[in-house]
Amino acid sequence: MKKFGLLGKNISYSFSQHYFTQKFKDLGLTDYTYEVFDIQEKKDIPKIFDIPDLQGFNVTIPYKQEIISHLDELSAEAEKIGAVNTVKINGMKRKGCNTDAVGFKNSLLPMLEKQHISALVLGSGGASKAVSYVLTELDIPHTIISRSGANNYQSINQEIVERNLLIVNTTPVGTFPNVNCCPPFPTEFLTSRHLVYDLIYNPEETQLLRLAREKGAKIQNGRQMLHLQAEAAWNIWQNND
Repeated sequence: MKKFGLLGKNISYSFSQHYFTQKFKDLGLTDYTYEVFDIQEKKDIPKIFDIPDLQGFNVTIPYKQEIISHLDELSAEAEKIGAVNTVKINGMKRKGCNTDAVGFKNSLLPMLEKQHISALVLGSGGASKAVSYVLTELDIPHTIISRSGANNYQSINQEIVERNLLIVNTTPVGTFPNVNCCPPFPTEFLTSRHLVYDLIYNPEETQLLRLAREKGAKIQNGRQMLHLQAEAAWNIWQNND
């Protein structure tokens, strides 16, 4: 038996288990399983390594940074980003990688237009770090917006929104079952020149995306990013390195 899974907190909404279970079925891998490891306290993270036959796992909110101290090695990209969403276990060796970056980049590129030359990134967690890494790679200046500090939601005015035509939400606000929630972003200043990308994929259209669509903005959810990062994780688990 070869076990894989998803580490996170309050993650019953995740589609990852269904995605990989179907993938294993399609590939005829009857001895492969994918489980959800819902851990409520970060002190209990090490328990995941006691699971028999565990070959690797994905990591989601809120442990993408917390997991690092429990690993032996990081990929070059994960080290630069400062967050891990994929762990490969090879014997006693635990290696952390980041496939969020490639998933975000390859899903964002087809959506970009010539006016999307600067961005606002909502949230400062592990997913935000991968998004920031990609935007830097693409030479897109961006500002991280968080709940506190100089660049907080209260500091966002019409001039800032009109100057930054790419908006990326990396927070979990609006995720199922809290589908009526929305980051405190002034959507009234959005226009048809904006691209609003929400990393959330459940629901398909978050409150933020709905409000953006009503303002004529181009919108994108996180479903394609989920698939791309999952395939990249699968490749890592299958690699003998």
